[in-house]
Amino acid sequence: MPQLTHVTTDTSASDILEIIDREGAVIIDAILSPSETTQFAQELDPLLESAALGQDSFSGFSTTRIGALIARSEICRRLATNAQLLDIADGMLGKFSPTVQLSLTQAVKIAPGEGAQILHRDRGLWGGHIPRRIETQLGTMIAVTDFTHENGATRVVPGSAHWDAKRQPEAHEIASAEMKAGSILVYNGTVIHGGGPNSTDVPRLGVLLHYTLGWLRQQENMYLSCPPDIAKNFTPELRRLLGYAQGSPVMGFYSDPNGARETASPEALFGDEVSAVGQRTSGEDVVKRTTGHTQEGPNSA
Repeated sequence: MPQLTHVTTDTSASDILEIIDREGAVIIDAILSPSETTQFAQELDPLLESAALGQDSFSGFSTTRIGALIARSEICRRLATNAQLLDIADGMLGKFSPTVQLSLTQAVKIAPGEGAQILHRDRGLWGGHIPRRIETQLGTMIAVTDFTHENGATRVVPGSAHWDAKRQPEAHEIASAEMKAGSILVYNGTVIHGGGPNSTDVPRLGVLLHYTLGWLRQQENMYLSCPPDIAKNFTPELRRLLGYAQGSPVMGFYSDPNGARETASPEALFGDEVSAVGQRTSGEDVVKRTTGHTQEGPNSA
């Protein structure tokens, strides 16, 4: 069985991106402290207790899933804005989009007796219409409990992001993302992966936290999961990640139905200082980046 590479929270984003480019995935050990991991479990447990089991083989008939974790979990909010994760997301996705946004937050509790999830590529969410040369997302799975081969650790096929789309892995090519609670599996949207079977007598709990390109539809509808009356309590950085900002100069604006604002950035809704629309920290001109032309004025077409 192949093994996934483990790194630390001190490993640079550039080194991590090299590993992901080669293998499709990497594990960052101890991104959460033991106390943070315990708090995460305490935040999620009562929500999972009242949630229904899955209704299909992909979701898992013995697997429980809950979302809206930015609204429900302080630890998830911290993780979403973790500087190391954002640097990795920026390095992977920034070459394809002037902005990065959160696509999915979901806790996944795999109960004893659950079978293996079908192996898949997350980029299939968008129907296979996006060329392979464009990476669609940075996926992460945080271990809230220890992940082992026996209890359903995520299965990953190292190197499969470079395979022909029709090639299927053989058993000896599949790795288990074994890691201690508080660690995180980080992977691209093209690597083949899937939840493992749980043959133990205890559940396995993990949290998906995915980032995607600013111009793609998010998997989770963040404006319903975290509507403005909830998002107003978040930091401007987190609101922008949720999508309460323009993704490019002409994408994501809104007009107040009562006429108070026209074609405004969603940031204005919260009284935030409006960011340079989608502008990256490097100071690159986002208009030129997006259109290939220099902005000449407000009436430029």
